[in-house]
Amino acid sequence: MPVLRVVSYNIHKGRSATGGRESLADLRLGLYGLRPDLLFLQEVQGRNQVRGSLDAQHESLAAALHMQAAYGCNAVRHATDHGNALLSRYPILYYENQDVSDHRLEQRGLLHGVVRVGDVPVHCLVVHLGLLAGGRSRQIQALADRIQRLVPAHEPLLIAGDFNDWTNRLAPLFVEQLGLVEVFAAAPQGSDEIYRLRRTVSRLRERLAWLPGQGLRQVPELSMNGNARLTPPPRTFPSVFPWLRLDRIYQRGFAVRRARVLHGSPWKKLSDHAPLVADLELP
Repeated sequence: MPVLRVVSYNIHKGRSATGGRESLADLRLGLYGLRPDLLFLQEVQGRNQVRGSLDAQHESLAAALHMQAAYGCNAVRHATDHGNALLSRYPILYYENQDVSDHRLEQRGLLHGVVRVGDVPVHCLVVHLGLLAGGRSRQIQALADRIQRLVPAHEPLLIAGDFNDWTNRLAPLFVEQLGLVEVFAAAPQGSDEIYRLRRTVSRLRERLAWLPGQGLRQVPELSMNGNARLTPPPRTFPSVFPWLRLDRIYQRGFAVRRARVLHGSPWKKLSDHAPLVADLELP
């Protein structure tokens, strides 16, 4: 079976991390160079009636990358709307956007698409959870209910996006209730030397009690060979100086060949989040 390159990225509505300049053109080039097979995108503008260059971002990116696109509109404004998008190099058989908004000030949705890879249906869920802990818990329960209702246990599953879960409190539900594995907990150690060194530095920082994030919850997560690793997800926000662990890729039914977070140029200029990249193989 093929190895799929999966990318999760909050693109900040096509604007740079600082200054708010348009970054969509550079974003297209950066993503093209990654050669993704599946793109899980958050904060995508489906409509912008003020700036035509920022309109229909999922369609613009899909055309440049020769991919199919599914868009889930969540937040509707007078002249704009934005939400999540799934882009796929493989046929998208079906998709649905489920409203999981917890209150009027934050419109959130779960975009669920089914992609056909060869003869295998792969379930892909793009998420962007709320800013309040209580709301996130309810949104995750809605996600779990959807998976248990609509995703057969034997079919591969990917969940990726901006979880806004900087304390890693939601991880046990994914691991224990849904049987999912966060890709950085399952990736072969030593496969990415740069990430390994950065992870070592991060662990040293977390031992200093005066630094924010020292209370991050580490949850045992099973790698594909059955070994449990206390591996926190990487820091992805803000992209200019990554400090918070907001973004995740969870998987079920794949072998993780490599996982990395893209720091530095050009990524730190394109969005306020750093993208995640994982190479996953279907057995």
